[in-house]
Amino acid sequence: MRKLGSIAEPSLPLPIFAAAAYLGPGRQEGAARVFSGLTDGLSRGIEGAGASLSETLFDSTLRLGVTGLSRAGKTVFITALVANLLNRGRMPQLKAQAQGRIQSVYLQPQPDVTLPRFDYEAHLAALTGDSPRWPASTRAISELRLSFRVQPAGLFSSWRGPHTLHLDIVDYPGEWLLDLALLDQTFEQWSEGTLARLEKRPEAAAYLALARAEDGALRLDEGKARALAETFTAYLTAARDLGRVDVTPGRFLLPGDLAGSPVLTFAPLPKPATTGRSSLWREMERRYDAYKSRVVRPFFQDHFAKLDRQVVLMDVLGAIHQGPRAVEDLRRTMAEVLQAFRPGRNSWLSSIFGAHRVERILFVATKADHLHHEQHPALTAITAALLAEAKARADFHGARTEAMSLASLRATVEEVVVRDGVEVPAVRGTLLATGKPALMYPGALPSDPARLLSPAREGAEAWLDADYSLMTFAPARLNLKPGEGPPHIRLDRAVEFLIGDQL
Repeated sequence: MRKLGSIAEPSLPLPIFAAAAYLGPGRQEGAARVFSGLTDGLSRGIEGAGASLSETLFDSTLRLGVTGLSRAGKTVFITALVANLLNRGRMPQLKAQAQGRIQSVYLQPQPDVTLPRFDYEAHLAALTGDSPRWPASTRAISELRLSFRVQPAGLFSSWRGPHTLHLDIVDYPGEWLLDLALLDQTFEQWSEGTLARLEKRPEAAAYLALARAEDGALRLDEGKARALAETFTAYLTAARDLGRVDVTPGRFLLPGDLAGSPVLTFAPLPKPATTGRSSLWREMERRYDAYKSRVVRPFFQDHFAKLDRQVVLMDVLGAIHQGPRAVEDLRRTMAEVLQAFRPGRNSWLSSIFGAHRVERILFVATKADHLHHEQHPALTAITAALLAEAKARADFHGARTEAMSLASLRATVEEVVVRDGVEVPAVRGTLLATGKPALMYPGALPSDPARLLSPAREGAEAWLDADYSLMTFAPARLNLKPGEGPPHIRLDRAVEFLIGDQL
């Protein structure tokens, strides 16, 4: 050691509190502040680690995926769901609420900071303002976290403190859900099936004429490839506007920053006799495969495969109104889509190793407020029958599934009117287009779903003995009491099925 005055300076650093003694009275205060800052930081680190450990060990998290097919009302569903969980006066069928075990529910920052936040406040303001309107549809994936503080139930509940359930609601477009079915199809298979389906659709005439005029064996012409993709996109847009559900690839309708890229510049083609390396067919095939690997698969791996529970919203009434072919399209599409859900029952091992399975799937026929409650059982039965094939596959793999009819936000009131001496159960609401009140009776839904599904499977052009009408209503002006969420139909039953076992 070397000498410093009469004091030997150690060759190894001393602890800060000891080293301060060597600094002299003028510098000891600064050293104390440094030491205080370090200890505060260490304390905060320990507290943060403790909080993380507490959340890991004692809190639970569920990821709920919510998607909707064409015009099903996904944004309204999520907004009404959150509003009625924050203010639970209209949630009597939620058991934890009825038992008084839910102490509080509150919004928290979402865990994934790379995802947009679901704009709950703006959507709620649109629905509940002085001039209520339907909120704009979301066009990309978003997320929102709700946290529940709940007193446990059961024999030993008095010995246990409340626990916290974090519900991460993942909102994603229905078009992206439909794309998952492409993962198991080659370009040839997809082209063949798509072209066969387009032959029965008048809105596809322009694209079919263009595709049949092209020779896929010829060398790639980028101008022709763009024309094919643009015309096919125009068909997809028209099909979606008509309420078709099988509108893939979904990113053609929601391109975002991929607009104009080669990965969105392909279309189905008749397969030529030869497919050379530089041919139009081979390039379309390459771009289709890139779409699956660069667009669809990352969504599956990063988001979809991590879901615990799932809601699929469907406009079943809209399909019935359009006719048998629309009903059959809906049935077939849902059977295909479920293959991507990986349904099954999660265990603690699956959580550790990342092999997530969707444990519960709720299929929802929305807009139940367009019917008098007397017809709700028929709508639910039709929805269940549409999904029979998909439900059987999910049940086989251990997942719980349920079909339900509901209204996320009730926009009508029920009335019974007399026509020609007969009482007719109807609903009254405000027409979206004109703002005028209107009375609607959509037609009597059959109690036996086979009366609709059989003609649909047989390819009937129209319903033989019935005509089903449909109106588009504006949201009603609300006058909510403290502690009440917006009025709905069976939203509380939906929540009980989806998360009631975790509360």
